[in-house]
Amino acid sequence: MKIIIHGGFFSESDTNQETKKAKQDALSAIVSQSHHYLQTHTALETVIYAVSLLEDDELFNAGLGSQIQSDGKIRLSASLMDGKSQKFSGVINIENVKNPIQVAEKLQNFDDKVLSGAGALNFARQHGFDFFNPIIPQRQEEYEQKLFQSTRTGTVGCVALDAEGNLAAATSTGGKGFEIPCRVSDSATVAGNFANEYAGISCTGVGEDIVSTALASKIVTRVTDGFTLKEASEKSFAELKTFEGFAGIIGISSKGEIYHTDSHPYMVWAAFDGSLQVFN
Repeated sequence: MKIIIHGGFFSESDTNQETKKAKQDALSAIVSQSHHYLQTHTALETVIYAVSLLEDDELFNAGLGSQIQSDGKIRLSASLMDGKSQKFSGVINIENVKNPIQVAEKLQNFDDKVLSGAGALNFARQHGFDFFNPIIPQRQEEYEQKLFQSTRTGTVGCVALDAEGNLAAATSTGGKGFEIPCRVSDSATVAGNFANEYAGISCTGVGEDIVSTALASKIVTRVTDGFTLKEASEKSFAELKTFEGFAGIIGISSKGEIYHTDSHPYMVWAAFDGSLQVFN
C-alpha cells in the first residue's frame, strides 16, 4: 500500500523558509494520515480523503483559499479516476462548495460524469453540498492588489495503491489566479488526472501545457504498453520540453514504483512507502 501527494507549483517556497516549513509540515501530516486511512480503505476512497484534506488547508490552491479569477470569483475544478473501474468524473469551474473532489466522487455513480459551471453547482446543491465561500482575506487582498503569485498557491493531487493492487488518482485546483473567467485547467481532464490498472498520475503546472501534451494519460498509456513509470515519464517530459512546457507529476505504478518529476525544482510533494518522504 503506497501513497503520494503533491501541493503544486507557483509557490515561493524556494525563497520563503517559513512557507516551505509550513508546507512540509502540512504535507507530512496529510500523507501520514492518509496512509493510515489507506490501511482499511480502497485507493479510490483514499485519494478522495487525501485531496479533501488538501482542499481544506489554505496553504494550497484548492478548495479553501483558492485563487480568485479576474471577475472576482473563485471557480474550482477537480477530478477523480478509479483505475479499477476506469471511471473518470469531475467538476469544472464550480462555485461556492467546500470540497469539489467530493462532488466528483458523487458523479462516479451517474451516467453524466463531468459537469461544469451552473450545472455542476445545481448538482452539488441537490446532493447535499451546502454553500461555502472559499475566499480568505489574503486571497482578497492579493486580488485587490493584483498580486497573483502568492506563497500559498498550488494545485493538489493524490495517487494511491491499495492492498488489493488497485490504483486511483485525484486532482483539485483553484486555478492560476486572475485568469479569464471560466478558463478550464487540466485538473478536471484526463490530461491532468488519469489512472488505470497499470498506473495513476496527477499533474500540476501550466494547465494549457499539460493539455497540449495529454500528459497524464500519455504517461499511463506508456506504462500500459510496457514502459516503467520512470521511462514513461521521462519520455513524456522530453516531448513537453520541445515547446518549453511547464509541469510536474506524481505517480504510482501497479508494480509499486513511486515516481515524481517536474520541470521546476520546487514542486511540493510527499509520499509514504514504508517510510515518510517529504520534499519541497
